[in-house]
Amino acid sequence: MIRRLLIADKDLESRRRLANLFIESGYHVTVTDSAANALYDVIKNTAQVVILSSEFDEVRAADLIPLLKRCNPHLTVILVTGELSLPLVRRLRREGVFYHALKPVKPEDGQEILEAVRCAFESLVLQESRRPA
Repeated sequence: MIRRLLIADKDLESRRRLANLFIESGYHVTVTDSAANALYDVIKNTAQVVILSSEFDEVRAADLIPLLKRCNPHLTVILVTGELSLPLVRRLRREGVFYHALKPVKPEDGQEILEAVRCAFESLVLQESRRPA
């Protein structure tokens, strides 16, 4: 199974750091700083898991996540942000966020996101095995 991952973040350095981490771990990685490109990749099924920052292209993740999930209900979204209020985190989870992590600051902070992505792909495999043929 090809593990296709989309990293959608306005911060070039953050995209580069995360992309390198996942490429080294064997993932097929696409990066974007555009909400339109993220939607396109999801519609075309070129991404199975999306790592999404809290805002880019002046579009908030809270507004983009429901659109992404409507385009592909099986899409796994991992939100990587700064601090968020508890009510907002709850709302985002109801919208379909698989995991919420704080933005990595140090290189070793990427391990949490790496583990979340690994779990996301395991969950996708499990879901596919349970779907009727």
